[in-house]
Order: sequence, then structure tokens, then C-alpha cells
Amino acid sequence: MRRHFFEYGTGWPPNRRIALVAIGLACLLTAAAATAFFTGRDEQHDAPSSAPSPKRSSAPQKEEPAAETGPVARPPRISDPVQFAKAAAEMLWTYDTRTTSHDQQLAGMEAWMTKEGQYNDWASVSAQMPDPLLWSRMADQKQHASATVAEAHYPAAFKQALAENPSEITKAYIYAVTVTGKQTIAWARGGGGAEDRSITLAVQCRPSHDCSLVAIAPRVAP
Repeated sequence: MRRHFFEYGTGWPPNRRIALVAIGLACLLTAAAATAFFTGRDEQHDAPSSAPSPKRSSAPQKEEPAAETGPVARPPRISDPVQFAKAAAEMLWTYDTRTTSHDQQLAGMEAWMTKEGQYNDWASVSAQMPDPLLWSRMADQKQHASATVAEAHYPAAFKQALAENPSEITKAYIYAVTVTGKQTIAWARGGGGAEDRSITLAVQCRPSHDCSLVAIAPRVAP
């Protein structure tokens, strides 16, 4: 049982759009595209991962796997944008309607969001969820999914914007990260399948603070 949605990227409120312009994400805006539930549109990315180098805190980074303490994995205490984006993508591609209600799934996802209201774009993230009726039908079929992350990298458009004006990142410390991987879905009576996935996330990683999720970013060049 599948659901398609339109990838978020148009019609943002002016204050959020202005904030993302300030850090170079405005150049990433493109038309919305139809794609599969809990995913961005499949893309092939052959370029190796490389990181921009804005001024960062010299404090040691903590990298821990997302802890399964409830129906949805809790956000890990990570201060690296790429590692956090990997964990967030895995969370978005993972669900279990056998044990998790629609409300529980939403609450678990929201726990990953930044607490800074001017940047928090919960609408783009919650849009990845099916509506309660579809979730209940998925539950009737005992549908559940797991995910494996292959790689993550800063998109070319984001790296270019950062290179042109590196000081802009310090206004909000929001990074665009594209993550690729595979989602495996199973349901009742032995049904199942697997598909490649790709998604671009905006994550906030202020120096000496753990990262948090800001938005599902618009489509970008790899």
C-alpha cells in the first residue's frame, strides 16, 4: 500500500524564505515534484561527499546512534550536520504501523525539530506522513519499513552559496544535506519490497549544540 505526495519547496512563508536566503538555501528553490511516501524523489549521486568548512566550535563532537526509546527513534546527540542528517533520514524512512499510532509517529518526528520557531518548518516534515485514514489502512495490512543509509553529502548548490559568502552560515547555522539510501517495506502475508531513496534535509547545528531538523529542503543539484 503506497502513497504519493508533492515534495515541499514552494509557497514558504516570507520570514522562513528570507531566513533560508540568508544562508544560501534560497538558490535551491525549485518546483515541487511528485514522489513516494516518506521519501524524496529517487536520484543518483555519484559525486563523493565533501564538507564546506565554515567556522565551527573547537569543542569535541559527540556522535551517537539514534536511540530507540519509543515508537520513533529519538534524535541523537550529534553536532555534525552530515551525521545528523543520516540519522534523520533513517528516522523518516522507518515506521511500524503494527506498534505505532499516527499520533505517536508525528510526535516522534516532531521531537527532532529545531526549537527556534523562526526556522522550524514542521509543515514540510509532517507532510511526509500519510493522513490518519491511510495510516489505519496501512496498519490493517501490518505495514512497516526499515531503512539503510548509504551516504550523505552537501549539495553542490549549497557548497557554492557557502563559498561565495561563508560568513552567512553564522546567522543560523543551517546546512543542506542530501542523503541517499534504501527503504525496505513489508506487510501482511509476506508482502514486501525495497526501493532506493534520496532526500535533502535542512539541519541546524549551532556550535557547541546538538543538531536539530529544520525542514525537508527543496530539490537541489547533487
